[in-house]
Formats: sequence, C-alpha cells, structure tokens
Amino acid sequence: MSRRKLSALLSACAVISALTASTVLTTETAARAHPGTVSHRAAGGPATHDHHHDPSADPADPADPVGAASAVTPEQVQAEISPEEVAALGEEHAAAHARTRLTLRGVGDYPQTIRTNRLAALTESQTEANAGFDAAVFGRFAEYFPSPEFGVHIAQLPTGKVLLFSFERMETNPQKETAPTDTIGAENAGRAYLWDPAKGSAEDAFEAVPPPSVDMPDGLGVERPAPLFCAGHAFLPNGMLAVFGGNLGGNGGAGAKLSFVFDPWTKTWTRNPDMSVGRWYPSVVTGADGRQLIMSGQSELGWGTPTSVVERFPALGIAPEHDTKKTPTGVPVDRFGADAPFTRDYPHLFSMNDGTIHALGRAPAEQWSFDPITEARTPLPARPDLKERTYGSAVPLPNGFEGPVATLVLGGDRDNPNTYRLGSDGWTTERPRAFGRTQDDTLILPDGALFTVNGSYDIRDYGNGKYNPNADLKYRQTEMRDAQGYWRLGPVQRLPRGYHSNAVVLPDGRIMVTGDEAQQLANDPDITDDNNGSIEIYEPAYLHKGPRPVLDDVEQSAVGYGARFRVSTSTPDRVARAVLLSPTTATHSVNTSQRHLELRITSAAGDMLELQAPPSAKAAPPGFYMLFLLDGNGVPSTAQWVQLTPTAPDSAPDSAGAR
Repeated sequence: MSRRKLSALLSACAVISALTASTVLTTETAARAHPGTVSHRAAGGPATHDHHHDPSADPADPADPVGAASAVTPEQVQAEISPEEVAALGEEHAAAHARTRLTLRGVGDYPQTIRTNRLAALTESQTEANAGFDAAVFGRFAEYFPSPEFGVHIAQLPTGKVLLFSFERMETNPQKETAPTDTIGAENAGRAYLWDPAKGSAEDAFEAVPPPSVDMPDGLGVERPAPLFCAGHAFLPNGMLAVFGGNLGGNGGAGAKLSFVFDPWTKTWTRNPDMSVGRWYPSVVTGADGRQLIMSGQSELGWGTPTSVVERFPALGIAPEHDTKKTPTGVPVDRFGADAPFTRDYPHLFSMNDGTIHALGRAPAEQWSFDPITEARTPLPARPDLKERTYGSAVPLPNGFEGPVATLVLGGDRDNPNTYRLGSDGWTTERPRAFGRTQDDTLILPDGALFTVNGSYDIRDYGNGKYNPNADLKYRQTEMRDAQGYWRLGPVQRLPRGYHSNAVVLPDGRIMVTGDEAQQLANDPDITDDNNGSIEIYEPAYLHKGPRPVLDDVEQSAVGYGARFRVSTSTPDRVARAVLLSPTTATHSVNTSQRHLELRITSAAGDMLELQAPPSAKAAPPGFYMLFLLDGNGVPSTAQWVQLTPTAPDSAPDSAGAR
C-alpha cells in the first residue's frame, strides 16, 4: 500500500465511529430497489463546475456494519488488506476496513464487464469504420496498447522519449471525478512516466520519473510527489521542460506556485523558487529571447480568481540556459511589465516571426499581443465568432522559411465547425471542418499538413450527458487539412478521447495519441492492474507511399541562426525538401510549442547536403527541433535532432544557389 493510500486510510479512522450500519444498508437497499440506476450523488455526478470534484460524492470508509458484508468472503478480505495496513491498524481493525471497502465498492461502481465489453465494441466498430480508408490516402491507426499513465500532460523530449504526467487517481469509476482537484494532503499527488517509442508496448517501455516530494502550503504538513497536474509548460533553449503551477487543492482547484525543470538526459526534476502567485491552468510560451512568459491560471485562492499577473522565466539579469548539461537551479521568475487580464484560463500563446507573443483567449475580446522587449501589451481584434469557447486547438500556421505570421483557431465550439485565421490583416473565416468539436488536438505534420485527432461535445461530456462515457462516435473521426486549406475526414481512433486528451508527432513521423482518464478507465481491460492508461499510434498517409528518404547524420547538432550546416543522406536523389518541426508539449488542447519551418538546401554533392538554418530567433526561438528530409510527395525521413542556438557558430545568410 502506498503512503498516499495509507494516509487516507488513517484519516478515515477519525470518522469511523460517526458512521453506522444503516448508512450502507440503506444504500444497498436503494440499489436493489432500483436496479441499473444510481442516485446522482452516489454515481459521483458532475459538480457545479465543469472540472470540479464534489467531495461529498465520495463515501467515507466506515466501520464494518452488522450484516452489510455478509457476501464478502474471508478470502476476499485477506486479498484486500496489506501488511502495511495490518501494521498500522492491527489485524482486526484492518480486516474491518477491508470488509467495508469491499461492501461499498459494489454500490454504484463501474463493473469490469462494462469496461471489457465497451473496449471490445469500440475495437470492432473502429475496424468496421476504417475498412474503407486506403492507408496511402488517409493513413491508418496501427497500434493500441496499455500505459501506466493517463497522459494529461505530454512532451516529446529531444532524447526521443515522451514525458507523460498527471495525478494519482482518486477513483476508478469514470462516472466520478478521478482527479484530486478538491483534495488536500497526501492524496493530492502527481506522477510522471517516460515512454520510449523505440520499445513500443514492451514491459520496459515505461519508466517512472515521479516529481520530487513537496510539502504544499495546505496546512497539513504532509509531503507528497508534487501535484503538477493542470500546470503549464514549455521547452527551454537547452531542451529541458519548465513546468509552472499545479494543484494546491481545495476550492474547486486552487493554483500552486510551483516551478520545476525536467532534465530529459538525467531524467530528474529540479525545483526552483516559487512564483509570486498560484496558477491552476496557466499557459507558458518560449519567446525569441529564450525566456518564457507565464500567463493566466486560477490563483491560490481557488476557482474564480484568475490571475492577471504575467511572470517571466528566467528573471531578467539571468541568462537563459542553452547548455544541455546545465539545469537551471535556484532560478527565480520575475514580474513582466504588462498584465494579461484573461477571464478564462489556458489561453493559446504563440511566438510570432516579429518577436511578439500572440495571446489568444477563450473569450472573443481577450486577444492581445505582448512585446517581450518593451514589455507592452497591445490589443488585437476580437475573434469574429463573438462567442466564448471552451478548450480546443489552435496552431501557428507554417510560413516557409520565415516563421509564422498567422495563427488558426479551430476547436472549442461544438456548434461551429468554422476555423478562424488571425494574421496581419486581422481575422478571416477559413474553410470549416466537418463538424464542431471541443477538447481536440491539432498537430502540424512534417509535410505541413494539419491533423486533428480527439474531441468531444464538452468537458467530460461525449454527447450523452456529463460523466457518461458513452459517446457520440463522430468525435472519434480524424480530420486532415491540406496545403490549400481543405479539410477531409479520415480514419477513426479507438477511444473517443476528449477532455485531457493529447497527441504528439514522433521523430519517426508517427502520431502518438493518449489522454482522457475517463475514457481510459471506462475501457480498461483490467482495472486491477497498474495500467489504467492507453496509447494509440496513427501512421499518416505519407508512411504508406513507398520508400522514405534517409537522413543518416547531422554533422553538428548545435546550429547558429543563418548558419549553413551539412547532413548526410544515402538517398540524395529522393530529397526535395528539408524542414524543422518543433516538438510538442501540450495539455488541455493548448500546444504553444508547435512550429514548422522550411530550410534552404544550398548545395548538394554526393551524399552530402548543405542546409541553411532559419535567419533569426524570431523565426524560430532557440531550442531543439526535429529535422526531416522529405521527397517530392511529402514523405519524410526519420528525424534527427538539431539545436538552434545563438551561441553556436554561424555564417552570413546567402541564398545564392539555393533550391
């Protein structure tokens, strides 16, 4: 038994004497009187806010009531208790707890048979729906396998591995709140894993990398792995991941002041000085200067208190770190000169090719541009839909060699399939997708196409009411946008993933899809094991169009802006393009790290190509990028990693002879 669970067990002892046999007997009688139905409270129905947890919906752990556990066998009791529980409570007391848990577990719980049958039905319907899609035109879903992590937060690391982190679950019933949003103490804990795509679904493909234990300022003095879930994050110039905020607990989700850095190479977390304000659901973006701006999030006072304070990491006077061997340690944030008065959390933030940060809020009028140099905020035109959106995707549109000048807002409105482009000439309404969806994830692929996966009707609502995992299956269908801006529907994924779903482009060009703890629990083939998450792998059409170009080597992994650098390829005749694609780190449909840039091929001789890096950090902020070579049909090689940094040697840009 974990320390977290044991702490909760000991806390339950304080209220045992107040609970009587009639509590359970009444509940059991009601359940028998109305088979197949459970009261809204007993089912852990939705709380008053979309992602709040109703603490009163979770029964306490009472002493064993007389007669209530008559169906529980001694063998079940012995399997339920643990040595730690016996040591802490004594054998008789531990057995009483175990019998009561077993009795209550069957009241309003979610049966394994439903989980198993749901997954089987979704697997069958996916196979049937995808039979008519040609993989060379639409791509295909190729793999589905279990994961020990829900994947609420995700980051494609420059080591090739993927970081996944979220929370220790409070529930296995998908009809109840799973996260410890309103919980303080040891139960309010985070967790994290690394997944190695090279090992796929093998048992050793996952490695636990838990956040360090912290004593949160909740008055209990209890350490637990840092509750970093529902934080914001972005990559630093040295390839490490900076994570800010998280869950303090209580009052519908109160913001933590936490500041951490994860080092992909040592696989360790480092805590930095706290921020000045708590942040629950903040957004973070890395700018051209290598510094990060942290905006929005509910404060340490709880839900309904979004902070307008903008903070910067590292603080002025401390240089951003570019060395992969140096972890920022003891590095504080400071306050940025302008505020960001968002009334809704998790805004979309993008670093544009003029060096400004576009901050696009969910409320239509909350659209601003921030200048990292002058620290000024400038209003942008209101979004033309004039409607508040929930969580949904947005991307900085590819723009050749120069970096993005426009963004595309897509998801967040279930009733509106239109997409909206914000450029220097203001907003324009672009071609629509097939239907509106929220909680979606849209990725930029190596060939420049946009790919949408995941989505739902609303937060924890798949079309049949809140906290009902039965979904309108149209949301399983993927969509692809071509270079001309036209969308077309594609294959369906297995699970209808919505709130807390995620996806990343892997260095080999495949797409990893994960997230949405409710759906993962509702379709878990074995809820008793440690794998309550799942991963799906999608292979885009470009992986089914014949042989791929090969990128054998990059002569220098750190490249200066405007510099020319050489790469080797054993397929020089098949190379038509070279592109940089920044790795994804995302949560809640917010992905501030995406970027796609073409590179000039300045010369070719034998198996060597000379490429030219982007002209400036405004075009491509410093950090790690995946370098792909593509053929004339957009088929990419497997990527190699390149670090763009102003500290690397460079040369004057010259486009003569470029192709």
